Amino acid sequence: MLDSDIVSDWFYKIPKIELHLHLEGAIPIGTLWKLVQKYGGDPSIPDRGALEAKFRYIDFPHFIKAWIWKNQFIREYEDFTLIAEAVANQLAQMNTRYSEVFYSPPDFFQHGLNTQDITVAIRKGLDLVPEVEVALVTDLVRDYGPENAATTLSQVNEVSDLGVVGIGIGGSEQGFPPELFEDVFESARELGLRTTAHAGEAAGSSSIWGVINSLRVDRIGHGTRAFEDPKLLKHLIEHQIPLEICPISNVCTGVVPSLKDHPLRSYYDQGLSITINTDDPVMFDTSLAKEYRSLVTDLGFSHSDIKDLILNGLRSSWLPPNRKKTLQDEFIANPAWELH
Repeated sequence: MLDSDIVSDWFYKIPKIELHLHLEGAIPIGTLWKLVQKYGGDPSIPDRGALEAKFRYIDFPHFIKAWIWKNQFIREYEDFTLIAEAVANQLAQMNTRYSEVFYSPPDFFQHGLNTQDITVAIRKGLDLVPEVEVALVTDLVRDYGPENAATTLSQVNEVSDLGVVGIGIGGSEQGFPPELFEDVFESARELGLRTTAHAGEAAGSSSIWGVINSLRVDRIGHGTRAFEDPKLLKHLIEHQIPLEICPISNVCTGVVPSLKDHPLRSYYDQGLSITINTDDPVMFDTSLAKEYRSLVTDLGFSHSDIKDLILNGLRSSWLPPNRKKTLQDEFIANPAWELH
């Protein structure tokens, strides 16, 4: 639980929304430690402190290695129910009212698990925490290639009624360009799913152009390196394609050298559509409250700017229009805004 002086803080009290959060990267340390012990432990990780230290990276490939290591301790459907409940509880404690959460079924096919039952197990856990509304976005994971992605899409379509609102592709961006997945994304649209894709994180502006032109995404995951191409920035401004920016994640994986070097401030001032997210909060030792506070202290954002960013996240969400309007009215009327 969060201690009393933290929960009284403005950055925690304000209502929040998050659009770029990976379920498997948000597992609370205590829950992940239970899973590590459940499957025999790891001699190099003797205690929870060592587990926390495991999530320190020198670059993006190093982060991917830690991600793969962690996933070996998620092997049964009941593990996903445990994780989903724990993550939902964290969201509720953070006063996050709505979140669109990635989950990555292909990472667990090696354990004999299937997309449909993983989705069922996750929804079971989420339903145990009614205080937060969570929609699911299936990460097709680019590393396994387009054929595997097509199979995963077909499987998730069978359980899309469990709150699956869209698909995306994460993973090793530099090795698997978006153009490979053009047909899969077209199929997803035909099935009525929304689309996003990681781009401009481990690879440059050409990757962002790829998800725009080939995948025709509704949103872009990260988009950090859009500044490399002025024409791209102009396109993003004109078309108001939302960017799922994850500032502290970008620092931790070496995409930017420090928060003060992040292009987010420039993007916001130029009029790009920006949303703020944690990506993998436990793996990057962050939270939405920490992200917002960092924007104020390191990048000169005002409290009013933070409110604008949160409301833009709501506008950029894939909620139905009537639900979006209701939630927006609730957010604006929330008395917590006046506490700073």
